[in-house]
Amino acid sequence: MTVTLTIPDSISAALIEKFPDPGRAALEALAAKAYAAGGISLEGVRRLLGLSSRWDAETMLKQHDVWPSVSAEDVQHDLECLDQLLEPK
Repeated sequence: MTVTLTIPDSISAALIEKFPDPGRAALEALAAKAYAAGGISLEGVRRLLGLSSRWDAETMLKQHDVWPSVSAEDVQHDLECLDQLLEPK
């Protein structure tokens, strides 16, 4: 999908000062809003923005004041992984 934004010349210079890549800024804002609304997953954010890891996606969301949700199952899985890593060999 391609989305085109029309920005009046009277404010484009001010926007460019704050957001050197306004297209990227708009895409990140859309991804953050869609994630916060439950429209896409963290993996969807990662793929939409072409990020290499979920950690990069989480960092971007935090920059937009959107905090990735963590379920009890996520925490349990993390604890199990940690236990495996800490087991004596």
